[in-house]
Amino acid sequence: MNTKTSNPALGIFWMICTGLCFVGMTATVKLLAGRVPAAESAFLRYLLGLVFVIPAWRSLRDLRLTGRQLRLASLRGATQTLGVICWFFAMTRIPMAEVTAMNYLTPIYVTVLAVFFLGERLALRRILAILAALGGAILILRPGFRELDPGHFAMLGTSLMFGISYLIAKMITDELSPAIVVALLSITVTIGLFPFALAVWVWPSWSDLGILFLVACFATGGHYAMTLAFASAPVTVTQPATFLQLVWSVLVGAVFFGEGVDPYVVAGGLVIIGSVLFITLREAMLKRRVTPSGPDTKF
Repeated sequence: MNTKTSNPALGIFWMICTGLCFVGMTATVKLLAGRVPAAESAFLRYLLGLVFVIPAWRSLRDLRLTGRQLRLASLRGATQTLGVICWFFAMTRIPMAEVTAMNYLTPIYVTVLAVFFLGERLALRRILAILAALGGAILILRPGFRELDPGHFAMLGTSLMFGISYLIAKMITDELSPAIVVALLSITVTIGLFPFALAVWVWPSWSDLGILFLVACFATGGHYAMTLAFASAPVTVTQPATFLQLVWSVLVGAVFFGEGVDPYVVAGGLVIIGSVLFITLREAMLKRRVTPSGPDTKF
């Protein structure tokens, strides 16, 4: 970004708004309390969210995808579909703070996967940062010291699927506009979720539909605010603000949902956050950008 047009204060403000939207989205999903199955909740969230794709319908109508672009868009939709189902399932099983902390593993997955799919090289310091992040994940999960919930394994799968989705997005954003990339994701995920939702379908109440539409609003607002943040200041300036999501998740979970504050989860999350921050700063110094700045994948 041109430093003459950089506005660090505005960038940080928009990134704080991003975090608040994503925490709001997470808390809103919690309100469903499992009344609507995870796959159906995810489907309805994306279906209702298609209203935000309407402004791009002319571009979509005239779009002519190559075979490669179609395959990549379909693969991204499939991986995102699985990730979203796992995320909605995890939200019904484990505390908000654990969901948020484990979601920070996505950039670590991206860094590792980039070695195999984008030809990235891992220097010793980046390898050590990855190992530290894995240590943070172990600190959160503490296998052998407590009983792990299926929600924990779902979040591990969520981070991996979102990491693959992010990498595919990096591969096609040079060929398609960001608006088209987001629109294609919304459409393919809605289609991908439909059979899973149909298999467990229960008729939601009007209030639950309202909650899911609010989830879609928070998600869309979060990604729009994140785009404004990246346009206002360099990622190395805005990134630290993304990690306030962990603080807010702990507070919201404790105050509104009676979730205890687990110091191991907070400590593990901070270790992962530190690892992601180190990797991102190193990439900025080396003038390349692969790792996402935080949990900025599309829910």
